[in-house]
Amino acid sequence: MPDRTIEWMQTHAMMPVLDKIENGKARIYFSARDEKGRSQGAYIKIDLNDPFKIIEISRDPVLKLGQLGAFDDAGIMPTSCVTFENKKYLYYNGWTLGKNVPFFSFNGIAVSEDGGEKFEKLSRGPAVLFSNDVDPYSTFAPYVMIDDGKWKMWYVSLIKWTEEKGTLKHFYNIRYAESKNGIDWKREGHVCIDFKNDFEYAIARPFVLKEDDTYKMWYSYRESEDIKSYRIGYAESSDGMNWERMDECIELDVSENGWDSEMIEYSFIYDFNGSRYMLYNGNSFGKTGAGLAVLDE
Repeated sequence: MPDRTIEWMQTHAMMPVLDKIENGKARIYFSARDEKGRSQGAYIKIDLNDPFKIIEISRDPVLKLGQLGAFDDAGIMPTSCVTFENKKYLYYNGWTLGKNVPFFSFNGIAVSEDGGEKFEKLSRGPAVLFSNDVDPYSTFAPYVMIDDGKWKMWYVSLIKWTEEKGTLKHFYNIRYAESKNGIDWKREGHVCIDFKNDFEYAIARPFVLKEDDTYKMWYSYRESEDIKSYRIGYAESSDGMNWERMDECIELDVSENGWDSEMIEYSFIYDFNGSRYMLYNGNSFGKTGAGLAVLDE
């Protein structure tokens, strides 16, 4: 849970991003909200040997809100961190509010030269993913890795809004992009994870790793005929572009009661000392905090 003694950190620990640092330590970046519901980037530092013990918590936002009228004036959400040539590149959602639709989101990048404690935005605008003919409405949650000499990204694209029973509903899927420098991205609209039935409308927050020439992706999806809230899905690919959904492989589900009894979503995977762990959010899209699961082999 966020530290409510901090004014800008009253609720949520949304969309955790773990970045390993020195001596078995790690920072977990996340999105915290103030009393007005505005999100900003925060972090905690943990010892991976005792991950529930917090060593340090950011007293100031890692990424602050943009100026009024900017693409990130209503919210900022870190989504992926890449270390390259002694710098850390933090990709983030920037949110602004709309009139005909509730919100818009596009993506920026911030750079740290001190190991990840302080970041500077590369641009006041959405330098990474912005509105174009491929992604005209909104983009979210880019996950980036450097692989085979290329910067590769899997991200969420909002493809349409519909009005149902007087309520606006957003539809989004997961797409792929490539870059030579991590900033300028080639997008061709290639869809990696799409809806598997007539009930699904939101596929969110990809996390990807590559093992033994196989790409593995964890993501969130909703809804089904019987389950209306987020669950965590899984897919595999031989090339990072064409994926086979294998949601049945995920045995983690909501708890009978408590903080994650209604939904589970926004997973982030990491390995430590021979074990595989998953950070994830629970009820109310991270309002109840972030949890940790370990793979039972």
